[in-house]
Parts: sequence; structure tokens; C-alpha cells
Amino acid sequence: MNPDVQISESSNGILDRVMKFFVDNQDERTKEWFLSGSITPLIMILVTYLYFCLYAGPRYMAKRKPFKLESVLIAYNAVQVLLSIVLVYEGIEGGWRKHYNYSCQPVDYSRNPVAMRMARAVWMYYMCKVVELLDTVFFVLRKKQNQVSFLHVYHHTLMPVCGFIGVKYFAGGHGTLLGVINSFIHVCMYAYYMLAAMGPKVQKYLWWKRYLTVMQIIQFIIVFFHTVQVQFQPNCAYPKSIAALLTLNAGLFIYMFSSFYVHSYIRKSNAAAAAKRTAKAGEENNNQLECKPKDTVEVNRRPAVEVTGEFKKNL
Repeated sequence: MNPDVQISESSNGILDRVMKFFVDNQDERTKEWFLSGSITPLIMILVTYLYFCLYAGPRYMAKRKPFKLESVLIAYNAVQVLLSIVLVYEGIEGGWRKHYNYSCQPVDYSRNPVAMRMARAVWMYYMCKVVELLDTVFFVLRKKQNQVSFLHVYHHTLMPVCGFIGVKYFAGGHGTLLGVINSFIHVCMYAYYMLAAMGPKVQKYLWWKRYLTVMQIIQFIIVFFHTVQVQFQPNCAYPKSIAALLTLNAGLFIYMFSSFYVHSYIRKSNAAAAAKRTAKAGEENNNQLECKPKDTVEVNRRPAVEVTGEFKKNL
């Protein structure tokens, strides 16, 4: 048999097994839910999102004034705060307060009320990640393109995909702690954005922005250790491959958010302090230079008078 044909058949066999795995293991409870049956609609949404935010949007806004959107942003962020509060509550009451094990929690695919409550919470979390794509759209329309960073776009693109996988295959279990903690962070984050949209009178009280990034770093550290422990529990029924992906993702976010924090706050703070010291030193040098000519004039003036007086006396 031709080696190329063997390779092709082998590749097709692997692809078929992968597709069969994803079809056979989908959650029967959630496959009919909105945007949960097929990933194709989500891919179309994400492609449109990336095209607008990275290409079409900036070109459209290039010769236009930025949109203000104050009222829109206040309403949008207020809704996000409320949704995040609901997600925290549902995640806690749907499992993590008294039904779930923090060491290892398999997915419950049954239709009992507790399992279905968590499944609905996972779907709601997924919907929130899709809606949060508007964060970037608002940045573009307000001509805040500097905030459309790689970290921002990567985070907002990846989270809906994670949400889809969660609803489609793992609507419950160990990985849902990420959603609970992340939703709590978003309560604080969207509250900050809502207050910032209210204008200068409120913005002067928003000194705590940098601590939102610290909270996000802590969030991913917790998720990292929470998911990595699954690998050391041979009897844990939660999929180790999914736990490994969650651990890897948390590690990447720890690195990226830490780099962002160092660049945005520590380095800028050090640079500002260095510039301030340089400016102060320059001001002191200027003051010294301004004083020196006056002293020289005074010193030189006295001997001139004395010599002139002595010269007159001799005459």
C-alpha cells in the first residue's frame, strides 16, 4: 500500500475518533440550550469581534470623534455587576457551599435540582462571557485603542470558548470554582468601570484600580493550585486532561497579568519617581547657579572700593 494513503487513512482515523469523542461525551442536558449545540455560531461571533476590534473599528473611527457613551456605559456596567452577583450566589448555592468537595469534584450529569442549578449557572456564565465582548467594542468606539492590548483581546476571546466547552461537556464539577471566583472579581471590576463612567467628580475616588489587577492575579493563583491537585489524586473522577488545561491557562494568565502589573504600575511608578528626582536635582542646580553671580559681584565689589579709597589717600 502507498505510504501516503496509509498516513491519510491514519489521520482520518484519528480525526474520526476525536469527533466521536466530542459527540459521544456532550452533555445531553445542555445541548439544546442557546449557543450551546454547535460551536459554529460562537466562532462567527468571535471572528466578527476580532475583525471589528482590530481592523474595521479603528479604521471607521480614525477620522471621527470618540463616542462619549456615558449613560450606555453606566447602564451596561450596572447590569454586569448584577449578573456577576447572581453568578456568585448561584455558584455557591449550586454546589460550593455544601455540596461540592474542594479536593475533587466530578461533574454530576444527572437531572437532580442541585446538578441542574449548577448547569444553568455554567450556561449563564458562558452567556456573560459572550456579552463581555462589548467591553472591547466600547473601547474602540471611544478611541481607547491603547486599552485593546494583546492580554485584553486574548482574555476576551478565550473565555467564551472556555464557557462553551464548559456548557457542552462539563456543566458542573471541579472547574466551576473558576467561574465563581471570576464572577466575584467582575463584581468589583464592573463597579469600578461604572463609577469611572460617572465622570471626574467620582473618578478622583478611584485610586484602587491597580488592586483589581492584584485580585485577578490572586484569582488565577487559586485556580492554578485548585486544578493542579487533581493530577495527584488517582481516584478523582474529574477529567485530568481538562484540569491540566485549566492549570495551564491559569499559569499563562498569572504570567500575563503579572507582567501587565509590573509594566503598568511598578515600572511607571519607578520612572515617575526617577523623573521627579531628576527634576528636583535640576531645580536645585539652577538655584545654585542663580545665586553664584550675585555672590561674585558682592565679593568683587568690596576690594574695588577699598583699593580706590587707599589710592585716594596716597594721593
